[in-house]
Amino acid sequence: MPASAADPLPVVLVPGLSCSARLYADQIPVLWQFGPVTVADHRRDDSMAAIAGRVLAAAPPRFALAGLSMGGYIAFEILRQAPDRVAKLALLDTGAGSEVPERTAQRKPLMQLAQQGRFAEITDDQFPLLVHRARHGDAALKAIVRTMNEETGPEAYCRQQQAIIGRSDSRPGLAAIACPTLVLVGDDDQLTPPALARVMAEGIRGARLVVVPECGHLSTLERPQAVNEALVDWMRW
Repeated sequence: MPASAADPLPVVLVPGLSCSARLYADQIPVLWQFGPVTVADHRRDDSMAAIAGRVLAAAPPRFALAGLSMGGYIAFEILRQAPDRVAKLALLDTGAGSEVPERTAQRKPLMQLAQQGRFAEITDDQFPLLVHRARHGDAALKAIVRTMNEETGPEAYCRQQQAIIGRSDSRPGLAAIACPTLVLVGDDDQLTPPALARVMAEGIRGARLVVVPECGHLSTLERPQAVNEALVDWMRW
C-alpha cells in the first residue's frame, strides 16, 4: 500500500563512507512528506554487523531504507539481520559484492593518511573519483565533501573503512529480497559503476533500475532533482 499522509512510512537514510547527514540534505524534505526521516549514525563501529545492529536499535519497527555506497553495504546487512522490518529498499551508487584485494590495497594508504594526522588530504585525493568529470572543478561541491569528512573525523573514517573491507558478499541473497527495491546509479560512477547496479537490479525480483545522466558517485549531491524524483516514485509504489 502506498505511503500517504494518513498512512506514514518512516524512512531511514544511511550515508556513505566519510559522509554525514549533509549527503541527504536535498532528499530529507522530499521524503518527509511520507513519514519521519532518520539519518543513521554509522560512525561508531568497525564491522557491518555492529553498525547494522546499532542502526536497527534506533530505527522504527518498520521503515523504508535507503543507503548510498557504504550505506548500501549497511542496508544489505540490515536486511540480513531484520528483513521483516524493511518495507522498501533503495540502493544508491553501491554494489552487492564483497571487498576485493585491489580495493583494500587502495584503502590502506588512505587509512594511513588519516592515522598520520593528514586526514584533510583525503578529500583532495578522492574527490575526482566521487563526482562526474564535469564537476571536478566544482568548489562548492568539494566544500560539502570536505565538511562531511570533518564531521566524520579520522577515527570514525578508519572504523568505516575496516567495516567495508570486512563486508560480506550480498549477491547470494539478492533473490530473497522481497520488498519494493530501487537501484539507482550515476552513469559516470567510477567507484560503483552501472554494471554493478545492473547485477543488483537483475538479481532482485521486481527491482527498478534508474541510471542518472551526467552524474558520478555522489548522486544525491550532484543530481538531487533526478534522485528525488526516483525516490518519490519509489515511496509511492
